[in-house]
Amino acid sequence: MKAFQTICRQLRSSTGFFVEPTRHVYFSTSAYSCSRKKKLNPYEEVDQGKYSAIVRSVLSFKGRAQTPESLFEEDNLLYGPLRKCKPPKQAEEARVPGNWFPLLSSERNVKPNATSEPTLPLKIPLQKTVTPSVTRVLQQTMTSEQIFYLERWKQRMTLELGEDGFAEYSSNIFLQGKRFHEALESILSPQGNLKERDENLFKSGYIESVQHILKDVSGVRALESAVQHKTLKYVGLLDCVAEYQGKLCVIDWKTSEKPKPAIRNTFDNPLQVVAYIGAMNHDTNYNFQVQSGLIVVAYKDGSPAHPHFMDTELCSQYWVKWLLRLEEYIKQEKSQNIQKSD
Repeated sequence: MKAFQTICRQLRSSTGFFVEPTRHVYFSTSAYSCSRKKKLNPYEEVDQGKYSAIVRSVLSFKGRAQTPESLFEEDNLLYGPLRKCKPPKQAEEARVPGNWFPLLSSERNVKPNATSEPTLPLKIPLQKTVTPSVTRVLQQTMTSEQIFYLERWKQRMTLELGEDGFAEYSSNIFLQGKRFHEALESILSPQGNLKERDENLFKSGYIESVQHILKDVSGVRALESAVQHKTLKYVGLLDCVAEYQGKLCVIDWKTSEKPKPAIRNTFDNPLQVVAYIGAMNHDTNYNFQVQSGLIVVAYKDGSPAHPHFMDTELCSQYWVKWLLRLEEYIKQEKSQNIQKSD
């Protein structure tokens, strides 16, 4: 080895001869040392087409007024559709009211004597009494599902309008309903003078909504008149008793901002109607009997109102449900009285 190094030194020292150092070449199986990958932006991996609708919804949220419908849509988007757990109906249908009383009176005619002279519609004032009203009984015996949806609606309206705004909204709804009933009373009352009333009442969308219903209403027997069931011990104030398409009915006028094309959309209104029918049929202030009911839902925008006619069979079905609700109310009152005494 030393001899080899000596020869190399001699060759380097000689003229015209040059030995170039050998370059070191390294090999590697790592791809990283050959070419370094470009670092990717994590946002570029997002499927922008898939989430563009959500992005637009979020960006446009502040500029859009919230409504109960829009809140329901947001809930469905965030939490999925609401699952309604329907309670079994078999047990409810099998229940028989312990306070059973017939809807119709066997001692009274369906209609007044046709030969009698036409009289003015009855308008019996509702007296202040400790006897519960139909409205109170229904409010105090609402199902847990009804209470849930009512409270949910109130909370959402309060969030949207504020407490003062929601109170004003509720007051306006009540006032509109009151004016609507006043206008109908003037229209249906024979002695009513329309000129003495505010003309704005008759230009409202609600009155326009019921025009096609009023054409089929005749023979008005009672308007805004009180009824009392002395045996079952409840009172009420019915809107109207008149003939609708030739059939004598208890008519209940309702206003709504939402379409209610089916009778199931009217919630407890059928129970309210049959409660009035049952009370009036056994109230000595009335000399006739009613077997049918009619719920008319009028709309503020003037669109045609939905009439929901209730024949004798349907009224009998709701009458059983009303008796059960009344029975439940009595139980609640007794329970509260016992707790107070303790």
